[in-house]
Amino acid sequence: MFGDKLNEECGVFGIYNLGATGNDLAINAYLGLMALQHRGQEACGIAVNLNRKISFHKGVGQVDENFNVDVLAKMEGSMAVGHCRYSRTGARKDKDAAQPLVINYAKGQLAICHNGSIANAAALRDEYSQFGAIYRSYTDTEVIAYTLARLRLSEGSVERAVLKAMSILKGAYSLVVMSPSKMIVARDPRGFRPLCFGLKKDGSYVFASETCALDAVDAEFVRDVRPGEVIVVKDGIMESIDEKCGQYPSSLCIFEYIYFARPDSIIHGQFVNDSRRLAGRLLARNHPVQADIVFGVPDSGLASAWGYSEESGIPYEEGFGKNRYAGRTFIRPDQMSREAAVRLKLNPMKKYVYGKKVIMVDDSIVRGTTTSINVKMLREAGAAEVHVRMASPPFRHPCFYGTDVPSSNQLICATHSIDEVTKIIGADSLAFLDINDLIKIIPDAHDIGYCHACFSGIYPD
Repeated sequence: MFGDKLNEECGVFGIYNLGATGNDLAINAYLGLMALQHRGQEACGIAVNLNRKISFHKGVGQVDENFNVDVLAKMEGSMAVGHCRYSRTGARKDKDAAQPLVINYAKGQLAICHNGSIANAAALRDEYSQFGAIYRSYTDTEVIAYTLARLRLSEGSVERAVLKAMSILKGAYSLVVMSPSKMIVARDPRGFRPLCFGLKKDGSYVFASETCALDAVDAEFVRDVRPGEVIVVKDGIMESIDEKCGQYPSSLCIFEYIYFARPDSIIHGQFVNDSRRLAGRLLARNHPVQADIVFGVPDSGLASAWGYSEESGIPYEEGFGKNRYAGRTFIRPDQMSREAAVRLKLNPMKKYVYGKKVIMVDDSIVRGTTTSINVKMLREAGAAEVHVRMASPPFRHPCFYGTDVPSSNQLICATHSIDEVTKIIGADSLAFLDINDLIKIIPDAHDIGYCHACFSGIYPD
């Protein structure tokens, strides 16, 4: 991971319409993935089903780098699934690791899209290797594929194989699976990763990691897929299998509300942007400081900065300009210094910060490198004081469920006190969202518990 931000593992999308003709569903999958691009930028792909035959196109890079009018024109079908990838496991620039993963096995074809991380993937990989399994990458998705293929040989349907796999796969998985005749959607029994369902006016069933993807294809949100639920759509009819629902307490990753999800998404009834503004309000209430202006680090700190300003009465200002093309430079981040990469992306608004006591709000601090550079740039721009506020508690523990939190020895707040971190990043003061306030940022969330293990060290049983 480069810099000081966490990355999430992937966005999934699926659409089914038995009466669809041409490439309409492929275009919808393209639009859905564009809306989910923030969840993964390293690889992407779309698979379609035409007359029970699955074909696909995928590659390294972002959605608009891999799909154009000519590619989409050839992707006809009545079902389509799509995926955008951030790699927590597997080579980051490996085309074989891109999804959907399409396999041919004794019962036909399967196209699999996965968001999450299988905690027992290594053990399952070794077990399957004893039976002759050959792998093309090191992704958890291949382990899921082998699990489903083996189970399908003894189970009566793909959906029953998926249901049985839930007793084998440990960890986080939101799945969209396409067979020659069905679309199957599943969410792990703890619901670590988000997944929702919507309907289009033409009768299309749409499944996506976030509601922003439903909006992109003009689908009406119906509900969130429940933890442990398996949904199957066949012959134009949707069926819910809830045998695994309620098996465990639900544990949605709280960081979806803080950083991962798009601010215009709604997850279990909670508008994400409201969560971030509430976090800012709580920071202002519990960690006030006298200052002239408050601003957020683009883009994930902006809403929390607004909340801080609203609660404190300190004027909101734009403290940084953002180069929105920085991610497309041909010089890779690992070929330049961290400071050069950060400066390429962000530039202080000298007119607004010069001679001012400023409050800089961001979503989190991981290693501390980027925060240190941001503070340094503000000092160079003439800021009189720099006070840093983080809209999440300190990261102190690794994650095993799909979030790219480094080991504890790489987390600055796990190895240093808050006072020490303040000195390291060069700030005048530093404060975090109190861990007991996490529940307060999701007042409208319903039917869901959440995981905060990366902050508390308390992991789901």
